[in-house]
Amino acid sequence: MSSPHDKIVSCAIHPAIGIARVGSSLTEHFPGPEVPGARPAPHMRFKDDEGRIKRQAARFRIYGFNARGQVVQELTAADAEIEWRVHVANRKAGWYEFRNAMDLGPLAQQAPRRNADFPFPREVLVIDPGPRAIRGINTQGPGYRFNGAMFVDQQVELGEVRTDDKGRLLVLGGHGRSAAFNGARPLTFANNDGWFDDTSDGPVRATVRIGNRTLEAEPAMVVVAPPNYAPGLFSVVTMYDVVLDLHIRLNTLPPPPEKPSFWRDIFPIFERMVNLGHVNRGFFTLFGIGSPSDLLAPATLAKLATPAKTSAQMRQRLFHWFRDPDATVEQPAYLPPLYGDAFVDFQGVPGTGLAVTRTQFSMLRAWAEGRFTHNPKDRVVPAAALEAIPLADQPHALDRANLEECLGGPFHPGIEMTWTLRVPRMWRKPFRLNVLPEGTPVRMDFGEVLTPEVALGPGGPLEANGPGTLTRFMGVPWQTDEASCLAGLELGTYLPIPSFWAARVPNHVLPEKAYERLLKESLPFAQRHKHLNNRPEWLRHLSDQFLDRINNMVNQWDRVGIAAERPGPEDAAQAQLPERLWVETESGPELVVNDATFTMTLIAEGDAQPGIPAPEPVNLAARTAGATDTPEKRHGRIVARRDQH
Repeated sequence: MSSPHDKIVSCAIHPAIGIARVGSSLTEHFPGPEVPGARPAPHMRFKDDEGRIKRQAARFRIYGFNARGQVVQELTAADAEIEWRVHVANRKAGWYEFRNAMDLGPLAQQAPRRNADFPFPREVLVIDPGPRAIRGINTQGPGYRFNGAMFVDQQVELGEVRTDDKGRLLVLGGHGRSAAFNGARPLTFANNDGWFDDTSDGPVRATVRIGNRTLEAEPAMVVVAPPNYAPGLFSVVTMYDVVLDLHIRLNTLPPPPEKPSFWRDIFPIFERMVNLGHVNRGFFTLFGIGSPSDLLAPATLAKLATPAKTSAQMRQRLFHWFRDPDATVEQPAYLPPLYGDAFVDFQGVPGTGLAVTRTQFSMLRAWAEGRFTHNPKDRVVPAAALEAIPLADQPHALDRANLEECLGGPFHPGIEMTWTLRVPRMWRKPFRLNVLPEGTPVRMDFGEVLTPEVALGPGGPLEANGPGTLTRFMGVPWQTDEASCLAGLELGTYLPIPSFWAARVPNHVLPEKAYERLLKESLPFAQRHKHLNNRPEWLRHLSDQFLDRINNMVNQWDRVGIAAERPGPEDAAQAQLPERLWVETESGPELVVNDATFTMTLIAEGDAQPGIPAPEPVNLAARTAGATDTPEKRHGRIVARRDQH
């Protein structure tokens, strides 16, 4: 009698790119996304009882396919003997500086080496613990940690691998440790010489033995990124949108439908813009509840969802408010109100503002012209769990859920991954990257300066991916970049406070005490709305001075609040308040004000984590002397100065 296993001729690891996130908790973690569009459970806690951020684990599964490429089943430890192999590394300090995205054509800048004057062999700037192998169920322990690697003279651990009760792979990243081997303070948003952090990335492989057959699974990649400080929110353009658009233009995926579905294809764009108002004051002003552009207000939504001629003017007006991704002129006052890849480095060019993808734009155009369907049943309701999704759709669901959690821009450089995912030669097929053969060294030397031509050309660094190649273009340490690229005032435009990465790095938040007050039905509506509009800056406790803020973020990154989803008041409709909100939760202690200076006291004496030195308090009166106004610091100062408006 034949077994389903007999039909399996190949297998593949999904998600093809899995996202893990660093966290300072030594005891707790939570699973990363597996269902597209799903949000964390209400009232979920993202910090442990000691106030430390939990790590997000990336979980990988193996699916078996028949000769026609159809899914036969998920393969677990009950079906096969599975050996997982994972090799992550951090190559940031030994790589080239981030100047801007190198696929911007004439705007792209060449990049010198980071740590260009380093007096020792550059290999010691790469944190590479080597591969780890694991098998069985519920396997974990010291032998599966990514330890033993050195950064110059310091030991750095990049996380660990485990298996769950089905033998699936769990990858957990580092604990958020960042430091400098030479004791230097960070001065720039992305290129701090002497510094390292414990983010990482690398290939995930598996050997599968079914009966007397041995199959090598199609490899995946894992990325260990910074924390998600606004879980459950999606950017207007996600990395999934970027990758989908790329493969549609490469003709490796079918084009978008001539008649898109409003509820499946258009509504999510509007919903994301409105929801970003929970973490950015500009989005809240434009699209918040009660505003003329509240795209989720029932009366407005009913008009947007119908192709009737009576709504044509409204659809056209909203469509023409979006930036054209093929525009040849700057469109500063257009949607979405997000900075673009060229912001700061250039003025008067199209790339200073983020545009939706060409695929998104084409569907918006069809919608504006009345060429769309509007069946409410098309509205995507996230499945309760991956197992509730049909087996045939599960591999792509895993791929999509992980990429949707990542930002699709602006890439300056970004948070999880960057502009390199827009480059065709990076990809083997839709959603699966080219991966170097196992054991192949990663090339790090492309001359004293990396030029866009070399970066994008044949034989360049984007030919295939290995340990540490996806994150090496990112800011080092990551905390300085996230404390630099916030939000600001664009003088002379209607959009008051554009944002870089609000869906992951909030700009303005609703404090928990304000949330508690707006829930009180005994208060007058006007007073409750006053609390709804209380939107202070997320990093208000870390100084409004650029150099102080980035230094404090390095030390206090796990004490800032998490913008987490919370239910609105029971009388939300009557009080004209949102039915759900993202609220600043789990925030650490406040600043202590002294007579002469402000001193950070968020980490108490003796609060050091094992293996992670306790940072010294930062005296905000102390300024870094002799610093010149480099382009990197102009980047931070512009954003910081605009933050104060």
